[in-house]
Amino acid sequence: MPKVLVYNTAGEQVGEMELSERVFGTDVKPAVLHQAVVAQLANARQGTHATKNRALVRGGGRKPWRQKGTGRARQGSIRAPQWVGGGTVFGPQPRDYTIRLPKKLRRLAIRGALSSKVSDGTLIVLDSLQLDVPKTKEMVRILANLRVPGKALVVGEGLNRAVYLSSRNIPGVKYLPATDINVVDLLHHDHLIVTKNAVGRIEEVFAK
Repeated sequence: MPKVLVYNTAGEQVGEMELSERVFGTDVKPAVLHQAVVAQLANARQGTHATKNRALVRGGGRKPWRQKGTGRARQGSIRAPQWVGGGTVFGPQPRDYTIRLPKKLRRLAIRGALSSKVSDGTLIVLDSLQLDVPKTKEMVRILANLRVPGKALVVGEGLNRAVYLSSRNIPGVKYLPATDINVVDLLHHDHLIVTKNAVGRIEEVFAK
């Protein structure tokens, strides 16, 4: 079983913790991570893009000039694609980009992303993370105590409003409840900061 050190918000070591081998000690499979990332980014697309073809563009109801005798090329409408202001040929239309991954594959990807944080030494476990009131300066101080440079994903057991509000104005820092972790956020952030209770919740959900 992988072991990690446990810190308090002052950056002091207060103990050790054993992590679940099934969740934090699995093999990292890049192909599975890639599939999960592609699916998550695709599912975030609205798919509401649209262009007008010659049937939808306003105007062009009459033939611009007679068929023969003018010396010019024959034309049927000023809204044909070759005209300025004409319709678009084969332009994007509203569509659904949803990619559905099997549940086991999604969980395998998350376990792989979590395991990569452990193997890279970028997983930090906190004994607790509580703020009485939202205060960005206090959250900045905690991150400085933990010596966390760059982007950091902070994970708590549930939605802690004070911590969420204190984190959202810090560039590169994001707060999530344990049940909302996802592959894109895990891979995007350089460090993963998790409370002990959140570790238990993650193991409960993703060890299945």
